[in-house]
Amino acid sequence: MESDIGLWGVPLAILGGAIRVSTPFIFVSLGETLTERSGRINLGLEGTLVFGAMTAYATAVMTGSAWLGVLAAAASGLCFGVFHGWICKFPRVNDIAIGIAMMLFGIGLAFYLGKAFIQPSAPDLPSIPLGFWSDIPQVQAALDVNVLFIIGGLLALFLWWALKNTRAGLVLRVVGDSSDAARAMGLNPNAVRLVATAVGGALAAIGGAYLSLYYPGSWNERISSGQGLMAVALVIFARWNPLGCFAAALLFGGAGALGPALQSVGVTQGYYLFYAAPYVLTLAIMIATCSPGRRLAGAPGELSITK
Repeated sequence: MESDIGLWGVPLAILGGAIRVSTPFIFVSLGETLTERSGRINLGLEGTLVFGAMTAYATAVMTGSAWLGVLAAAASGLCFGVFHGWICKFPRVNDIAIGIAMMLFGIGLAFYLGKAFIQPSAPDLPSIPLGFWSDIPQVQAALDVNVLFIIGGLLALFLWWALKNTRAGLVLRVVGDSSDAARAMGLNPNAVRLVATAVGGALAAIGGAYLSLYYPGSWNERISSGQGLMAVALVIFARWNPLGCFAAALLFGGAGALGPALQSVGVTQGYYLFYAAPYVLTLAIMIATCSPGRRLAGAPGELSITK
């Protein structure tokens, strides 16, 4: 019972909530980091996230396999990213406008195709009970970690290393900092950005698969609360660093878990105000990091928001 551990239930609930809520943020922010490091901003990842959630759930319902659902979501996100990257290669095409259009398209298409899958039940993604050593239910619940969270953490570590130590990472950074320098090295900036946008879309869709196949674990038209858009602020806050994205995603996840944590220990008044904490945090980050007189340290030189 919650009363057995008193106020310790709050940090435990926040910890468990941070792990659960942060996972979509991790994948979307890592995808957006790759895209922005190439010099392109993609505001369409909210649509990719929602469409990935629908695709994963529908595939899991029809095949009986949650992992096939994740793969299908990644494939759908890859297609969205390729389409976005292909359109943005044309002259005088605005990345931000195309991103907004893709967001609306992805959400609308997901709602249209997903109506038949609102009622059926799909299998869940597995989790690892890292709290097996404790007899306290709150500890067990907080440390019941989904496999995608662990994959996201390892992916963040790998991308951080790869951006610094591999040729692919060097190519991405050069293209993101200067198209002219990239062309002088014999690189094709449009091709690099196409690949980065496609991979970014695939990762964002995996974040959507987590939403529908684990937490909250169902498909409906309100499954996302703007995680795709908030991830853009998260990437800026993390200074385009994959490990920073992982840490910032946990911060956002903890903020999102604050309201339910207070409710779990018997706070019955005012706790609902804390449900707005992620949005307030997003606004504060944007104000703090994007003021006209403040330079965005670590921002790719070709990125639209830095010009």
